[in-house]
This record gives sequence, C-alpha cells and structure tokens, in this order.
Amino acid sequence: MSIWNFENLLTPIAREHQLSLGEGGTPLIRSRRIGPSLGLPNLFFKLENVNPTGSYKDRYAAAAISHQVKAGSRVCLAASSGNTGSALAAYSAVAGLPCVLAIVDTAPEGKLRQMMAYGARLFRIRDFGLDPVLTGQVMDGLVTLANKMQTNVEISSFTHSPSGMQGVQTISYELAEQLPEGITHVFSPSGGGGLTLAVAKGFSLLLEQRNYPKPAVHCVQPTGNNTIAGPLRKGKTEAASCVCTSEISGLQVGIVVDGNETLKACQESGGTGHLVEDDEVFSMQARLAREEGIFCEPAGAVATTALQSALENSDLRGDETVICLVTGTGFKDERAVQRMTAQADCPRLDNFASFADAVSGLTEFS
Repeated sequence: MSIWNFENLLTPIAREHQLSLGEGGTPLIRSRRIGPSLGLPNLFFKLENVNPTGSYKDRYAAAAISHQVKAGSRVCLAASSGNTGSALAAYSAVAGLPCVLAIVDTAPEGKLRQMMAYGARLFRIRDFGLDPVLTGQVMDGLVTLANKMQTNVEISSFTHSPSGMQGVQTISYELAEQLPEGITHVFSPSGGGGLTLAVAKGFSLLLEQRNYPKPAVHCVQPTGNNTIAGPLRKGKTEAASCVCTSEISGLQVGIVVDGNETLKACQESGGTGHLVEDDEVFSMQARLAREEGIFCEPAGAVATTALQSALENSDLRGDETVICLVTGTGFKDERAVQRMTAQADCPRLDNFASFADAVSGLTEFS
C-alpha cells in the first residue's frame, strides 16, 4: 500500500519517479473506551502514527520528493518543526538527494536525531516558529534561496508545495474506502493548516468524482497558536498571525500559511474551530496510551482533546460517526513521554521471589 494506489486522483507522475516507503494504508480503529465514555459509540481513530517515519508527513514527502526527482532537482531544501524534516530526510535518502533543513527553534531532540540519522543537514534558527515576523522572514528567505539553487522549497503547505500536499489528501481517500457508508465529522490538528485543508480538499474531490458525502472538517489548535481555529469559530473570513506560546511540537506555526484557505474549506464543509489548552492535550495523550493503546506525540492527541467541548457546544451529536486524526508517534517527543510517565518507576529486584511479592502487593490486582 502507498499513496500511489490513488495515483488517478493525484497529479500524474511517471512510475519511475514514484518513491515509496509503504506510506499510507494506515489503520482506522473504533474507540473502545474514550468514545463510549463521551457518549460517542462511533468514534474512530485514524492512526497516522504508524507511517514509515512515524507521522502523516510521509504522505507529503513521498509526493514532494517524487516531484523533485521528476523535475531533476539536486537538493531538498526545506523548513520543519520536526515531522516534515524526518519524512523529507527519509525520502531524500531514497532518492539520493542531499537534504538541508531550517529547523524551528523548539523542535524536540528526538525528531532532530531522526533527521540526522537519515543524513540530513540541520540548522536550528532562534525563535523560528515562535516569532511571527522572524518566521515570515525565514519562509520568504527560503523561497529566494530555493530559486537560486534551482529547486523548490519544501514546506508542508499548499502555499509552497501543492504537489506534495496532494499526498496528504490520500487520507480522505482511504477514509472513504474504510467507511463507505459515510462519515459525519473529521477532527484535525492544525499548525499552519495544511493537514486540515488537505482533508477537506480530498473529500471535496471525492464528492465531485464519486458522490461520497462530504463530512464536516474541524480545525483544532492549541490556544497558544490560535491562528485559524478562533477566527473560524467566530465566523471570520481570514486567519491571523500570533506570537506562539504553545508547547505542542509540530503545531507551533504562528503565521498565516494555509490559514485563509483552511478557514474557508472548513466553513464550506460545515466544520468549525476548536481551541484546546496544552495541559488538556498532555492529559489526552496519556489517556490515548492507557485507555486505547495508542502511543502518540502531543500533536497526535490534539484532535481528540476537542471532543468534550464539541459535545458541550452541540457541534456534534452522540450518534454521529466521528474521526480523529492521530498524526505522529509518541517516540517523536521524549520530553512529553517523560512528562506522561513522571510518576511511574521501574525498580530493580534481586530475584523472582521479590517480583512475586511486589506483584501480590499491587492494589489493582487485589
């Protein structure tokens, strides 16, 4: 399985240029505990955390680097807060392209190590991703530099890489195959808005070509990176830049990238915006692991975090079919895992008798 199973829905590219590490074809599983606890028996999780490098960005990178190969590019020049960089580094390795990355200042160490393992060259820029003015300057500068290097700057957004983002639209195509009877709501985490926009675009295309009913697509953001969700909920027509204060890695994009288009696409689908606090996200990350067996990074828990308030605000009903996108694996962010397991320990015992005594004393088994 790969994104190329849907090549008839993508910009045509010759088979010899199609790169793949087996991205896509990710599981859709019904919630066993969180959904029922909320009164949502038809809550499903789309597990993008099981992609080859651990996030949905592999769909983007497979398409983006394939088009780079087709165009004869000699280098992959990109910006990333983590997952994009890991994916591009991996697919650049497959293509034999050097990969050079401008990195968001707060990117987790685990993601940096993954990029370097694939052979990418990394340069972290102070306050990139946090300060909207500086972030805009870096983005503009990358475009200018890419033109000089006769390549395309790879930033996972429709603004910068529409061909690459078509790969992300395959999430919608898979969901339609996995639930042919229809979906009512899709909750998507958003930084710059690209993922949410890709999902909305994907369902719009399916409506045109196959008459598949388009679900309401919802944009979920941390309160500390409120560029799209807040304006969307207030009925505004434009996104807004902000100084990012959120600690949720991957969603720290304080400038308007795909924001305006995302806002419009969500409105047209019948979806709205949802803001969640960082602490709520960290709590949901732990719940997903301990109640659903889903090990995701904080950004991967953002969509599910919005469900409680969505129900309270009557944005969805309990009998509807709801999808939450789980976007990246928990191994991506070691600091978040340490926070989640801070109260746990692993004592070293001298023998099995000590183990048996310890187990006998555990209250959950008594």
